[in-house]
Amino acid sequence: MSRLSARPRAGSFKSVLFCSAALCVFAASSAHAAEAEAEAADAEIVVNGSRPIAESEAAALEVQKNSDSLVTVAASDSVGRLPDQNIAQATGRLPGVAVERDQGQARYISLRGAPKTWTTLSFDGINVVSPEGRDARFDSVPSAIAKQIVVSKAVTPDMPGETVAGNVNIVTRSAFDYSGFHLAGKAGYGQAEYGKRPEYEGSLVLSDRFAVGGGELGVLVSGSYYERNMITDNFENDWEKISPEDSRPGNETRYWVVESENKLYRLTRKNWSVSGRADWKPDANNTISLRSIYTIFTDDEARDNYRFDMDDQRNALVANTASCSTTVNPSPTTSGFADVCVGNTPMKGTIYGIDIRQRSTLRAFKQSIFTNTLEGTHELAGGWKVNWLGNYTVSKDDRTVLGEASWNSPGTRTLRPTVGYDFSDPGISRLTLYTTLASGSPTQYSAGTQVTAIDTFNKPLGGITFTDAVDTTTAYTGRLAVSRDMPLFGGDATFKAGVQFDQRTKVVDEKTLSLNTAAQYATVGIPTDYNQFSISQPFMGKLYLGYTFNYFDTAKMKAVADAARASFALTPVNANFYDVREQVLAGYVMGTVRYDWGSLIGGVRVERVTNRGIAYAVTNSVSKLITAESGQTMVFPSLHLNYNLDDTKKLRLSFNTGAARADYDQMRPNVTYSDLNQTVSGGNPAVKPERAKGLDAYFEWYVRPQGYISIGAFYKKVSNVLYTSTRSFGSTSLNSDGVDRSRYIYSGIVNGGDGRLYGMEVAAQVQLEPWTRSLGLPDWMGGFGISANLTLNDSEVTKPAYYNVTSTTTGGVTTTAVTQAVAARKVRLPNTSDSVYNVGVYYEKYGLSARLQYQRRSLWLDAMADDDTQGGDTYWDADDELDFSARYAINRNVEVYFDASNLLNQPGRRFSDPAGILTARGTPTAMIKSQTIEWERFGRRFSGGVRVNF
Repeated sequence: MSRLSARPRAGSFKSVLFCSAALCVFAASSAHAAEAEAEAADAEIVVNGSRPIAESEAAALEVQKNSDSLVTVAASDSVGRLPDQNIAQATGRLPGVAVERDQGQARYISLRGAPKTWTTLSFDGINVVSPEGRDARFDSVPSAIAKQIVVSKAVTPDMPGETVAGNVNIVTRSAFDYSGFHLAGKAGYGQAEYGKRPEYEGSLVLSDRFAVGGGELGVLVSGSYYERNMITDNFENDWEKISPEDSRPGNETRYWVVESENKLYRLTRKNWSVSGRADWKPDANNTISLRSIYTIFTDDEARDNYRFDMDDQRNALVANTASCSTTVNPSPTTSGFADVCVGNTPMKGTIYGIDIRQRSTLRAFKQSIFTNTLEGTHELAGGWKVNWLGNYTVSKDDRTVLGEASWNSPGTRTLRPTVGYDFSDPGISRLTLYTTLASGSPTQYSAGTQVTAIDTFNKPLGGITFTDAVDTTTAYTGRLAVSRDMPLFGGDATFKAGVQFDQRTKVVDEKTLSLNTAAQYATVGIPTDYNQFSISQPFMGKLYLGYTFNYFDTAKMKAVADAARASFALTPVNANFYDVREQVLAGYVMGTVRYDWGSLIGGVRVERVTNRGIAYAVTNSVSKLITAESGQTMVFPSLHLNYNLDDTKKLRLSFNTGAARADYDQMRPNVTYSDLNQTVSGGNPAVKPERAKGLDAYFEWYVRPQGYISIGAFYKKVSNVLYTSTRSFGSTSLNSDGVDRSRYIYSGIVNGGDGRLYGMEVAAQVQLEPWTRSLGLPDWMGGFGISANLTLNDSEVTKPAYYNVTSTTTGGVTTTAVTQAVAARKVRLPNTSDSVYNVGVYYEKYGLSARLQYQRRSLWLDAMADDDTQGGDTYWDADDELDFSARYAINRNVEVYFDASNLLNQPGRRFSDPAGILTARGTPTAMIKSQTIEWERFGRRFSGGVRVNF
């Protein structure tokens, strides 16, 4: 039996923004309950393995309440488990946390509406660079390694300055979390709805404590494995602003789909981890810990990609001077693309004799993190404490493409399909295929017989490409901190000072091989007819395609890839190579003063950041390595006030600062210049970080005997926002041979305007158990509980004006002109949702534990258009997720479980906003959202299994 105690809680609170049914009951009854339960004022809350939700919430609230800064916590239950498979999904249930998904799987985390690059990831307090870079990927970290997930939203001086919105710290388990020998295991099986594809999962934790001399040694090892096989429904449309083929009156410029495609995935994703930890306590004053964690995320993807090149024949125009009619013309002299004169509209029409550009792609992506930490904590004479730490981490992003074969329609238009399209429903891309007929002079095209099986069209092999690419980030961290408790100003104070050094080096190495001749095809054994490269398995998804197809044979692709790598050499891609090193030397001082009424934390952190980048530059057609360096010193002050209104209520106020640095590829020095055009393009090693200053004000109520309510507001002012822009180069680093290139026009990452982000959070957790007697309810109803949270955001930044650059050469003299294309404008911060909320209803009693969890994130800005030639700014539509989990404890050591995920099966949908109405915070009407860019659905998933705990 695991026993946790928490201070009793009582009271009521009026919800400001929303009140679910259970919360309304709680608010109406809590005052009466406080009186009726007064005799329980000194009672303990006792939870055990049969109450995993109550147990984990009680542990999390205890950590949260006792923290000197603003945090929210997800804690494992007594068996040491979190309710979700990866860290992103588990963290996404906390207040103020939004997730961004890939293939339906939670991947990135955004805190309180801020960009995902503002959130850092750490293991036991050590920041870890994701294999991708600044965009910390949380799906590559299994939740099985975590005892707690602590989300810090108010940054303190002992945290790195790159933590702007907050930090997600994964606290790993220790043998000292258990009284002695401990074993916990899990084994499960599941199935995905689409294709009936299997899931497998398993984990094992072993730990024990041993007497060593006069001290104790704790050793813990753990491993986890998760495999997910899935099918994806997908269609994508590329919208562009198009001038029509036929320029007759009435056929004006509009937005049209230039390419419509289906990316039909067969995926196998795996997460697995191995970790070990040894904690040695030679005596009560000293602890030395050695920790190693190795996590791997693999994404084996077979993608059948059918792309319809809608504007393929846009220039194949026979002159027509007749007046324009918008009635349907079934035999036009044009292809019909972007032509209202033949009866087509952007949403519905027919295009004659266009190209199918088919791709068969087999990827073998792998991301890994291998982190090792040696840490010591020592209590010395005079009340001094010393903490030292060394860390070595290697993160790898393996982007290998085993093979990608392209199959293209022949040049003869009558051998190509005629395509009827209907995009009027934003959730369906209706394509109907016909043979193409031609007759008359000038040539008129028409639709012939409808074709269902797309692979009956002739699509000869156009080439096959193989890519080996690995991005490796190597990081070293050294830290030394000293602290001392002392009386100060009538309170108990803790003084703390420390230094930290971080060095991170990211190296990108890419090689490729392309084959495109009949002799090369014969060498590697790839047929030129797609029907000899496919299998008989038809589409396993549920998306309306308008045609049938057969998947390509992955076994044949692997055989071809092996033969190609054995017969030919892959060539380095120097243009994509870079080696970027970042060094951060930091020092900080901070003090914490604790009184009966609360605490005050203040301090400052100073960081000296030095960057060095190596990359290839091309000068006069000659490629050579160049090196660039830059440095900056930044100061980050912060102040935090925690005031106890009474024994159960806290008021937290904070001021904090941070800086988000550009990603490694954006700092690479692989600039290229053209003396002919007087232009420079590439990375920008001198780019400044985004700076942020923030204010937080939160009220927390730890309700007796069990519950929690909080409400808070936050504000961040942002400067030096990072944008891709065009400007004068302004540097003499490329000057040579008497040529001043500092005035050339540069295109790349730069610092833009200022902005702000503000919002509020409301969160509540309550269980009915403590009030069943006072409300006269039957005992069985005490198992009900609810947790809910809501975050509202509003953001705005100034996007600088966008400039087009034109160059003209007359008489050997080149003149470069800069013309303004788009004026400066106010936009939302990317990745920012106006609202994020989670509602979870659960029941646990008599050994049964069940939870129904709903999450919603409103639409958010994905990318901003620099001009109006594309479809406009792009957005991801609102994301809704509903999950169910149930457990039943057969006894204290064994339980069975059942999980159901993605029950709503809502699609992920990206769309464009050509008029900029959403960006200007206009009403999101159906017309605005009609231009679907990407649409995916993944199906429901069901799994079950058994857990053991000893």
